[in-house]
Amino acid sequence: MKLTSKERVKYAMNLQRPDRVPLMCQFSIGSMMHQLRPNPVEFWYDKNVFADGLIKLCKMFKFDGILVSLHGHSDKWKRDLIKYELIEEESYRLTYPDRTEVHSHTDLPLVSFKQKKVQKSVENINIELDIPSEINYIPVSQNLYFDLDKEALFDIFDILHAKVGDSVSVHGEITSPFDYFLDLLGYENGLIALIMEPEKSKSIIDKFAHGIRDLAVKMCDKQIDAIKISSPFAGMGFISTEQYIEFVLPYESEIIEAIRAKGVHVYIHTCGSINDRLELMRESKTSGLECLDPIPVGNVDLEDAFDRIGNDLFIKGNIDSINTLLNADDIKAEADVKLIIETGKTKGKGFILSTACSIAPLVTKERLLMLSQMVDKYGQY
Repeated sequence: MKLTSKERVKYAMNLQRPDRVPLMCQFSIGSMMHQLRPNPVEFWYDKNVFADGLIKLCKMFKFDGILVSLHGHSDKWKRDLIKYELIEEESYRLTYPDRTEVHSHTDLPLVSFKQKKVQKSVENINIELDIPSEINYIPVSQNLYFDLDKEALFDIFDILHAKVGDSVSVHGEITSPFDYFLDLLGYENGLIALIMEPEKSKSIIDKFAHGIRDLAVKMCDKQIDAIKISSPFAGMGFISTEQYIEFVLPYESEIIEAIRAKGVHVYIHTCGSINDRLELMRESKTSGLECLDPIPVGNVDLEDAFDRIGNDLFIKGNIDSINTLLNADDIKAEADVKLIIETGKTKGKGFILSTACSIAPLVTKERLLMLSQMVDKYGQY
């Protein structure tokens, strides 16, 4: 029986066998820019342009789902704008009283503040005043924040559903409270605070967790199939298993419980090395895990991961975007992907073929088209 893309992904997330292995990779902003060549300012800030781009990419590469990595698009960026100028071909500089933003097809927008941001110490954080009860931004990367318009918080999901209906699986995204904590304090100060002020740190993370949980619950009321929790700093490269248990697991578990209570699947996205905490991540009651970066980017062996957690969780991954898709020759790239498909088919109850982390910005169109060709050839159950 031939399934729709939406049904195919749902089967996998339900730990059921679909007609073939579902394909759904996460695009980096750089990879979207590389493939679409849109006006980069409009693509970043305009919900209609962004939605159209997501749909075009999904169709172009025959993916079974769309991840909405940005939501709550706001017109706030137009306020206080002093200058909007083309600085070189297809690159724009936006000048504000306090900062400049450079938007290009290279990667994420680059933001420079006129005055360096002063990171607060954990002792000086006023939890009631410094941490919003209602989450109103996404901490995308250092100095780069995506403001959330609460009047248009989930408009993009309505736009997408009007255009794709129930043909593909649509996933939302939220950010882990631990990520907000590190952004607030700065990475170095934040990691030191875990050791020096653990109770205050937990109180801060807890406040963020409540706001993120409320945001996620509201997102569940849209026509989505799953929510991804972006938790990039929860791997072995940043914190120990003991710190994971203390500062990440309880708070992500709280959010996951609320999402699952709404009947929506949820999966955790943690980059890098997580081999020592697969079972701990399962304790969160998540539906699935994403990334599972292989060596050398991470340290997870896919077959071993299925043996350990595959009866309980779906796995979305684990193609190495750099060493397989970007840098390998065709023979190695195809061999790597074939092995991952065959491992997922034979070892897992639920498997979605995906890059481990985001698609690297310069991966070619031809190499991405190879993925759908490979699942058609080798991914049939």
